[in-house]
Amino acid sequence: MRTRKDIEELEKRILAPYAMKSQDSSGREHNEPPHEIRTCYQRDRDRVVHSEAFRKLEYKTQVFPVFEGDYYRTRLTHTIEVAQISRTIGRSLQLNEDLIEAIALAHDLGHPPFGHAGEHALNEILKAANVSGFNHNIRSFEIVTKFERRYPDFSGLNLTEEVLVGILKHKTIYDEPGIIERFGDKGPTLEAQVVDIADSIAYLTHDIDDGLTSGCITEEDLTESDLWLRAYQQVGPLLRSKDREIMKYQIVKVLIDMQTKDLLAYSEEKLKGLDFKSSNDVKNFKEPVIGFSPTMTEQRNALQHLINEKLYHHYRVERMTSKARRIINDLFEVYDRNPNQLPYSVYRRGTEYDQKTKYGIICNYIASMTDRYALDEHKKFFDPYQKV
Repeated sequence: MRTRKDIEELEKRILAPYAMKSQDSSGREHNEPPHEIRTCYQRDRDRVVHSEAFRKLEYKTQVFPVFEGDYYRTRLTHTIEVAQISRTIGRSLQLNEDLIEAIALAHDLGHPPFGHAGEHALNEILKAANVSGFNHNIRSFEIVTKFERRYPDFSGLNLTEEVLVGILKHKTIYDEPGIIERFGDKGPTLEAQVVDIADSIAYLTHDIDDGLTSGCITEEDLTESDLWLRAYQQVGPLLRSKDREIMKYQIVKVLIDMQTKDLLAYSEEKLKGLDFKSSNDVKNFKEPVIGFSPTMTEQRNALQHLINEKLYHHYRVERMTSKARRIINDLFEVYDRNPNQLPYSVYRRGTEYDQKTKYGIICNYIASMTDRYALDEHKKFFDPYQKV
């Protein structure tokens, strides 16, 4: 039987010097005895998977809400894709796959219902009231440090510092790092950087897949992209079938492959030049190391811009976005007018809350909802024929 100590010894032998070894973790806020079989990052991963917030991702929007159909990505399927791409990259760069998986599975726990539309709606409400805006990285951090209740002696999941920093400082074109004084000077590990970049790969490619399936974008739209054309030229000659569905899947597969190979080649060269001797060197470096070549970066940006214009501004997506914002605003207004409509476990009766605290409670309650639950709540308040 392989024990935790055996796995930690194996990590020392097979991982790169700059990888984050389990036995070198900065530890947890609340001390716990080590597990006999699992490393600290394996435990973190398992705690995330068993959390309530993780289960709710199944019914949270990526781009297309649940009422649009059951084909499209949800936050859960997106999260699984990010974890899979992250582990592939991490394995090739000899990084700690367990740490990567723990961060990847937790990186979107803080998203509200209806994807970025829900996030923007909550952000605008809070800012209009002169309350600090909504940042889903901070909310993900708060979920795993405060809101999840599983242990008798402390709140949260008591994850390791490396996972917490990876969640808090997650950065993509859609995600701004959260600022918490406790981790202000802590740089992310290479494992966390891998998750950031895998998130952007997953976003770009599954938006193409979902966009084509929905009919909101067409292959003709995408021919404006050099990156799409490169993938198309690779796939075309290999397919005897004219089946457009197979063609779509093959091109998406090639797009992921091209980006991943470019990322690995460019990042490996950069790592050789930096010559990190330990994971602490990475944390202290503070600048991103994992990334694409300048050519791939330019081509990805052009394709992303094209997707933003053609997909996110398609009239059907605009309608969905508008509906989602309206639902979030309506719910917030209802709870703000009479917070006693909130569950007892959320809003304590007989307690005087200032506006900032009350808004925080309402925001967290709405953000914890799935799309389906938010729709049901909205019907109860705004459908005269719906029973409360």
